[in-house]
Amino acid sequence: MPHTFQLGLDTFGDVTLDSNGTLKSHAQTLRDVVAEAMLADRVGVDAIGVGEHHRADFSISAPEVMLAAIAGKTERILLGSAVTVLSTDDPVRVFERFSTLNAVSNGRAEVILGRGSFTESYPLFGFDLQNYDELFEERLALFAELLKGGPVNWSGRTRTPVTGQTVYPTIDNGPLRTWVGVGGSPESVVRAARYGLPLTLAIIGGSPQRFRSYVDLYYQSLEKFGHPRQPIAVHSPGYVADTDEQAKDDLWPHYQAMMTRIGGERGWPPPTRAQFEREASPHGALCAGAPETVAAKIANTVRSLDLSRFNMKYSNGTLPHEKSMRSIELFGTKVAPRVRELLQGAATRESNV
Repeated sequence: MPHTFQLGLDTFGDVTLDSNGTLKSHAQTLRDVVAEAMLADRVGVDAIGVGEHHRADFSISAPEVMLAAIAGKTERILLGSAVTVLSTDDPVRVFERFSTLNAVSNGRAEVILGRGSFTESYPLFGFDLQNYDELFEERLALFAELLKGGPVNWSGRTRTPVTGQTVYPTIDNGPLRTWVGVGGSPESVVRAARYGLPLTLAIIGGSPQRFRSYVDLYYQSLEKFGHPRQPIAVHSPGYVADTDEQAKDDLWPHYQAMMTRIGGERGWPPPTRAQFEREASPHGALCAGAPETVAAKIANTVRSLDLSRFNMKYSNGTLPHEKSMRSIELFGTKVAPRVRELLQGAATRESNV
């Protein structure tokens, strides 16, 4: 188990149902997210991540504003994005916003940079999807320069050059914590290693163990580029209830509706209950169940992939806020301590061999 192992929670601000079965407004959903983050802070969760989207079913389009609101209501929890779509934003502005967040939160800010699995931001902000790869490559290169501090010199094809300019506010407690989010392509893993940045793997389906080859590739690439080992995190969906059956019965209708909606956009068939059960089994990516079940699954994934952090996406489509609050409470008070206990026990047994 890594010495700095952390457990985090992620949300996209999924628009949820109220007690009457009616969709809440985006505004109320955002207020609920602040309350959820406050609870996560109180129950000892290490990090909260909010993802950027620009569509009707997710309420968070400005992660840094959300995180600033959360910063003012919390004391210790790390505040990050999950992810920031760097391809359709300006790296200088992203850095300025997160360095400002870092200052007002006393050093708690971090950012996950990615291309995003949804593409609504491209037409919204006037970018051509044909430049999908080039936009991220160039913007990540510029962001990597910004992380070094001091005057920046950079030029590329997709943005005007930066020539000898310093970006403010500067970071007063070391480099801004920056991860690269990867959905599962080897090229993206190698890119993160080339810049020596920590890696976050989005594992939303199938066996997490199949990503071990990406972990090995990442470590090999870091060595090739002359960088020390960096932390690896996993982002996976989950939901915690008092029993396994309650968790699955609570979650299934909302999971089914969400995956049917998104799948319809991408040409996937609607999910079946059998597929859902497989994902919730010990061999799938969905961490749904009682605290002991979820803790065992997380601990197994952490050991298999040599993780420094596990982030559970606790928001699940229209699943009501009240159920998410209970899931957060159980995650912080039951799951997290049990995960650490399981990992420590495994480490002790290995040291005795």
